[in-house]
Amino acid sequence: MATPSPPPIQKPSLSTRLNSYVATSRVGKRFKLAERNTTFTTELRAGTATFLTMAYILAVNASILTDSGGTCTASDCIPVCANPPNCTQLLQPTESCKFPPVNPGYSDCLRKTRKDLIVATIASSFIGCLIMGTFANLPLGLAPGMGTNAYFAYTVVGFHGSGNISYQTALAAIFLEGLIFLVISAIGLRAKLAKLIPKPVRISSSAGIGLFLAFIGLQNNQGIGLIGYSSSTLVTIGACPRSSRAALAPVITGLNETVSLLPGGAVSSDMLCLNGRMESPTFWLGVVGFVIIAYCLVKNIKGAMIYGIVFITVVSWFRHTDVTAFPNTESGDLAYQYFKNIVDVHVIQSTAVALSFKGINKGRFLEALVTFLYVDILDTTGTLYSMARFAGFTDANGDFEGQYFAFMSDAVSIVVGSLLGTSPVTAFIESSTGIREGGRTGLTAIDCGWIEWDDMRQAIPAFVTMILMPLTYSIAYGLIGGIGTYIVLHLWDWAELLVLKFGIKERLMGEGGNANGNTHGANRDDMALEV
Repeated sequence: MATPSPPPIQKPSLSTRLNSYVATSRVGKRFKLAERNTTFTTELRAGTATFLTMAYILAVNASILTDSGGTCTASDCIPVCANPPNCTQLLQPTESCKFPPVNPGYSDCLRKTRKDLIVATIASSFIGCLIMGTFANLPLGLAPGMGTNAYFAYTVVGFHGSGNISYQTALAAIFLEGLIFLVISAIGLRAKLAKLIPKPVRISSSAGIGLFLAFIGLQNNQGIGLIGYSSSTLVTIGACPRSSRAALAPVITGLNETVSLLPGGAVSSDMLCLNGRMESPTFWLGVVGFVIIAYCLVKNIKGAMIYGIVFITVVSWFRHTDVTAFPNTESGDLAYQYFKNIVDVHVIQSTAVALSFKGINKGRFLEALVTFLYVDILDTTGTLYSMARFAGFTDANGDFEGQYFAFMSDAVSIVVGSLLGTSPVTAFIESSTGIREGGRTGLTAIDCGWIEWDDMRQAIPAFVTMILMPLTYSIAYGLIGGIGTYIVLHLWDWAELLVLKFGIKERLMGEGGNANGNTHGANRDDMALEV
């Protein structure tokens, strides 16, 4: 008999060969790929996932900081027609030109400022991620943080500069805060201060930050709009189409029953839902993206976050749809024209090195400085420890490898960000998406409970239930959301179960055994499947 030939040796795939090569290279050894049980392609995928989940900050941070007015002042306003359409007289602008209806000249200045702040956000994030990845070798992304940017824009500087401190002076406060942060990090004091934070607070900080970000994502302004405004309960179910929303304003009723705007009162964005709840097209597009991500997580598909985000992004690019990111408005047209450039090199014109120390002798300046400092100590330090623990890097004492340079990197990023014109830079809780994708080294950053959280079928419905009950002001909506999510995530498995059970019964019936034998066999299979 002829000796059978051995099976052909399969050639390793391109990704396997690439991972083997990088792991033994200087890059692989520098970032400890083999030691941390990861691969180069895994780090790239994790970095992409982290970037996509953080990318919203580019638009959101710029929008929030632009609300402060930036370096724009009343001098940027232009004379407007006093009696349209004849225009026989022009009104000279006053300080009120910065507020609705906003003067065209001031609006034009804000558009330029927003472009500057987008670039400032990108640059400060890139520098922070580069330092974090190169020196700390941790899979943590950095960018201007949510919360501190809102405090900067709406409390410190005020809407369109209506606060007590100018935009330039507020940047000086962030610059000084960054320097203080850098000093206490360099001498090791920050790690000791972090240990003073009670353990329950350190452990729960990531959950608190996650809920805060979820709340932002569920609102109208920068999210999918599921949470709406209620005059009686403050929050309620929303998902209201833009055409059915109305603005709100603080008013006062006079003795003669006349209604007028309160002095200094600002008109809100379109936050009141008049009708059409749960009819917003963009909300339902978000639901589809959520289902895609959730199913991929349940099936443990790598790149789950990437698929859902890319799907929603591509769909929103098409114009003349109800879910487009470029509506048929003046701002939508301008955004689309800019989008068509594909690549644009924008040079920061107004926000770079705009800080000023003129108002540092004011009490409000010291208040802002101290607030920025302690918020960053609690927020950034809590996020760093939470992500390090999530990645499995912390030891019994709560310390982790690279923590010194991790603290240093975000301190340097705060200083750099202030010089570029943006609010404090911090480690992002969204880094958990990259860690979940397998990111364990700084390559991820450079490329950028009591519930069964390891089981996405249990974790996702639980989270939906917890977040919807308080934010929709309804236990019923929370239960509906949680149960609905649970059903959706189990539909595929239930369908497979039914097909399997039906196939077994068909097979048993086709074997032609006696009725009792068939029945007993079917019962045994049914019981096994149910167990």
